[in-house]
Amino acid sequence: MGRLNRAGLARMQDVLQSHIDARRIPGAVAVVALGGHVEYLGSLGQRDAAAGDAMKDDAIFRIYSMTKPLVSLAALMQAEEGGLQLGDPVSKYLPEFSDLQVAVEEGGVIRRLDAARREPTVHDLLRHTAGFTYEFLGSSAVQRKYESADITNRSRTNAEFCKVLAALPLAHQPGSCWEYSRATDVLGAVVEVVDGRPLGESLRRRIFDPLGMKDTHFATPPSEWHRLAEPFAEDPDTGKPVVMLDAKEVPAYESGGGGLMSTAGDYTRFLQLMRNRGSLDGTRLVSRKTVEWMTSDHLGTIAANGELLLPGYGFGLGFAVRLAAGLAPQPGSPGQYFWSGIGGTSFFVDPAEDLFAMLLTQAPNQRIYFRNLFRHLVYAALD
Repeated sequence: MGRLNRAGLARMQDVLQSHIDARRIPGAVAVVALGGHVEYLGSLGQRDAAAGDAMKDDAIFRIYSMTKPLVSLAALMQAEEGGLQLGDPVSKYLPEFSDLQVAVEEGGVIRRLDAARREPTVHDLLRHTAGFTYEFLGSSAVQRKYESADITNRSRTNAEFCKVLAALPLAHQPGSCWEYSRATDVLGAVVEVVDGRPLGESLRRRIFDPLGMKDTHFATPPSEWHRLAEPFAEDPDTGKPVVMLDAKEVPAYESGGGGLMSTAGDYTRFLQLMRNRGSLDGTRLVSRKTVEWMTSDHLGTIAANGELLLPGYGFGLGFAVRLAAGLAPQPGSPGQYFWSGIGGTSFFVDPAEDLFAMLLTQAPNQRIYFRNLFRHLVYAALD
């Protein structure tokens, strides 16, 4: 295991601060841990630029797709208990996902609907090979159908969401390709069925309470609204209004793919659990083998559709997984795993270096730049 260079950490902070001073992002909380110890925790800029409030360590962020690893962990806990198996068809838990059809598009129009050659499985949901898509990733005919169905409507329950989604055609044959998608939202509904309670309650009982993640919710309680991190009102690049999830609204739709609010302190507990291969402070949530399985590549020769998986990466059960020391446009080690959120949050874990790091900000359109920048700055601080 290496050491962290203090000059490198200071440079990381200075670079982030320079972007805050240039009003590229309003503020951020950054965490860098080595050997299981947090070596850097920094709160920079403003929590709420409009109010002029400084960023603090306990700020609450909309973490969007950083929800996915938590829901994936809950499903794998159920698998350890015998509540589900990854080879099970999704229709075993949600019957509406039987007899699915796959759109065949030509020129942006659905020319025909083919029967799915097989049913999507729980495994497909975890690794995004079920055949679903995301409406914001393009303008295909299927993606436009997602938009027309108002698929993001937060007044529907998870079960109601699944009925709407299942009535739409798949974008791909199950198992034929990796495409980032609404699959983890469906997985959240499966978790609900297996546990017999709402997803938020399942996550609280299984993960949040045991790990002491007291500020992680699908809606921030009124007593904590003063801690919410807010984006700029207008995007610094486009000048358009920035619209993000309403963290104060209590949704019927508890999105397993992107609905949680959390803090640096809370999510660090989860990353510590993962770093420790399933246990924390004497509490074991899953076995070491389950964590190793979860953070291994599950795609093999399955091709990725789209540009979200960087060169040199595969995908595990809730995370992108690095396969090669080279190829990717940032440094890292084989076995590193990561994910991020569309609102500007990101993390990575590098077992080879016994390193994990996280950057939390609320800047949707700047997210990719700062995710890549932060990762490079952290590795640059390694001796």
